Amino acid sequence: HLELPDTNAPEMVEQQLQFLGLIALIDPPRAEAEAAVRDCISAGITPVMITGDHPATARAIAQRLGIVTNTQAEVLTGRDLATLDDAALLLRVSQVQVYARVDPAQKIRIVEALQAQGEIVAMTGDGVNDAPALKRADIGVAMGRGGTDVAREAASMVLLDDNFATIVAAVREGRRIYDNIRKFVRYAMTGNSGEIWTLFLAPLVFLPIPLLPIHILWVNLVTDGLPGLALATEPAERGVMQRPPRAHTESLFANGMWQHILGFGLLIAGLCLGVQAWALSTGHAHWQTMVFTVLTLSQMAHVMAIRSERESLWQLGLGSNKPLLGAVLLTFVLQMATIYVPALNPIFKTQPLSLGELGICLGAAATVGVAVELEKAWRRNRAQTVPAAP
Repeated sequence: HLELPDTNAPEMVEQQLQFLGLIALIDPPRAEAEAAVRDCISAGITPVMITGDHPATARAIAQRLGIVTNTQAEVLTGRDLATLDDAALLLRVSQVQVYARVDPAQKIRIVEALQAQGEIVAMTGDGVNDAPALKRADIGVAMGRGGTDVAREAASMVLLDDNFATIVAAVREGRRIYDNIRKFVRYAMTGNSGEIWTLFLAPLVFLPIPLLPIHILWVNLVTDGLPGLALATEPAERGVMQRPPRAHTESLFANGMWQHILGFGLLIAGLCLGVQAWALSTGHAHWQTMVFTVLTLSQMAHVMAIRSERESLWQLGLGSNKPLLGAVLLTFVLQMATIYVPALNPIFKTQPLSLGELGICLGAAATVGVAVELEKAWRRNRAQTVPAAP
């Protein structure tokens, strides 16, 4: 018959004991966390672990996740951190990726030191002691399930599933959205500049005004409408998470975008005016309809070609963005309707084109797509020959 002792004094209780076994507990990282850390590193994002665990435990978990690569990686403890002034911490913070046994004030110091190095800092946390650092970081990410109300209020974003991999997925989606915004601006401004240059340059080269107001309204409606909106559904480009983050000071028009807008706007205008001059010189009475058609279809060729800044359209696949392909085909059908449906001719002031005239329009429009592909090929070749910055 066994009875519990009536005292809690260790010297009285811990006698005549027999060792039966040892229980060890571990809180393993999630299975997807290692892949998420790997994606962060390939995307130019440096993961840093700040934990209250023992330094040896922190190092082991960081090595398992891939945050550090060896068992001798430096772990900066809260005690060591307290001995460093701000200048010394500034020198160490870029080399240290694991911190252990730190207090809330020290977390803020780490965040501020990284920001002083010019880094954009995202901080994750779930406890009350994380709230000050969440607030101080450029973006605070709180845990929605296990996080405290204080942490959620201090954060800029709340994870509903408490999963670090969700942050990486959000980065990927953010890059896709930003890329698509650039593509839309590139497409819309190139097309509009083409229209402006066409109307502006025609009198300067002694040509009649090539387009009527109804033509401009129609082009803006069918080109800036569905095709432009469909660019928002463009999937993320291959390698989107294998490129470094862009600088927060980088302009939307960086990486040759404004040169593209100007150059291809002039190319579209040049094609329109070239077709107009040819039609007038050869006695084709339908020159205005031809200019109208070239302007519309050249923008369709342009929008299909700029779906990627590097990859060719054939690598992407014509059907990889079905909404955009459908919008382009619909625009083509509507443009043909303005030319070949008799009831629409007096409305749009158009005349049916012969097969040869239509072929010239299609060839001129296709030139824009070919030129964009040549530009992308030049970019790919340049990226392969120019050495990466150290």
